[in-house]
Amino acid sequence: MKTFYAILANSLAASLTNNLVWFAVTFWVYLETKSVVATSIMAGVYTGTIAITGFFLGSLVDRYKKKTAMIVSSVGSLGLYVLSFFIYIATPRQVFTDPSSPILWAFIILSLLGAIAGNIRSIALSTLVTFLIPEDGRDKANGLVGTTNGVSFLVASIFSGLIIGFLGMFWMLVSALGLTLLVLVHLWSVSIPEKGVVHTEDHTRRIDIRGTIQALNAMPGLFALIFFNTFNNFLGGVFMSLMDAYGLSLVSVQTWGVLWGFLSLGFIIGGLVVAKKGLGSQPLRTLFLSNITMWVLCIFFTIHESIVLLTVGLFLYLCLIPVVEAAEQTIMQKLIPPERQGRVFGFAQSIEQAASPLTAFMIGPIAEYIFIPFMTTGAGVDLIGNWFGTGKDRGLALLFTVTGLIGLIVTVIAMKSNAYKTLSENYQKQTAEELVDQ
Repeated sequence: MKTFYAILANSLAASLTNNLVWFAVTFWVYLETKSVVATSIMAGVYTGTIAITGFFLGSLVDRYKKKTAMIVSSVGSLGLYVLSFFIYIATPRQVFTDPSSPILWAFIILSLLGAIAGNIRSIALSTLVTFLIPEDGRDKANGLVGTTNGVSFLVASIFSGLIIGFLGMFWMLVSALGLTLLVLVHLWSVSIPEKGVVHTEDHTRRIDIRGTIQALNAMPGLFALIFFNTFNNFLGGVFMSLMDAYGLSLVSVQTWGVLWGFLSLGFIIGGLVVAKKGLGSQPLRTLFLSNITMWVLCIFFTIHESIVLLTVGLFLYLCLIPVVEAAEQTIMQKLIPPERQGRVFGFAQSIEQAASPLTAFMIGPIAEYIFIPFMTTGAGVDLIGNWFGTGKDRGLALLFTVTGLIGLIVTVIAMKSNAYKTLSENYQKQTAEELVDQ
């Protein structure tokens, strides 16, 4: 456990740095360009790169020792942040106000790739839970991982808004470089008792998507779970692309950054509850009930133009995210052999994130040319404008409400499916067999 806590603290600092870059660059680009389309494309680039690289990163985690993979993650982030820093200091400020500027997008892509390099850590950390923690404590360990993510989200939210609002992009990049270097030095000093890499087949040195698919097929219902989460991420791309634009229409960037710091307490609280109580004997049921609650919240937290309503809804929503993530990780850690887990977690990440770029690229134009006009000069003004409100921000709000309705309907249908029943039975069967073996 001492080693696990050391790795968890190191991952907290790394995640904090990468979230700081992601939030700050998003805030800064919107403030510089005032373009909703630009921020939606950024979200598409971010999630699209995660989807493409997940297969490779998962294989990297299985191929090498976990510490080596995590060092590669930090070195990659550091190098990309250095390149971003040099582009920023060498470019005139007015260039960054043009959303079509190639230099602006080179800066954005390098910065986001630096943050994305941290995904090697998230995959490695999930496999280390299996490696370092006994099976009956993994759901609680996954809760601690969720808490760690929440803490990094909270601190990054506060400081990204404050740094951009008061100090600017230069000092944000300096902070990212310094923190990444400290993480790398600390990680080098941590000893992970991993004697070697577990190889049970000849394909470990390749990405081996076929073997990963076979491992998933060996446990019916896992593919259905991955595709269910994929659909959720398809809808989640709406919030990733447009929530900052909506929030910044209500409050200043400083207030929005501090508010996200408060909201991030939801991640921490949700993770701590899982760490304390676990997920119960049926983590799959817990996952689906949490999703139902989340989509109901999405329907109502923008129903009126109120920063208080938005804050309460988002807070409760964020409390449930660690529950959903811990449930999925716990299920896979039980049902997938340890030597395959890096590739399976990477495969799941790629598949689940593949839908978000499609939403992100599509949703900016959809919001700009359909929902916003509908609630400013279109039929929506007469149909629902008298109680829902009118204007650009209400067009975004309507899009959030429609997304929540679709998510709720799909989740209820999925919970009634044969795939849900099969996976639940397989999990219970595996648990019973482990009790007999003990």
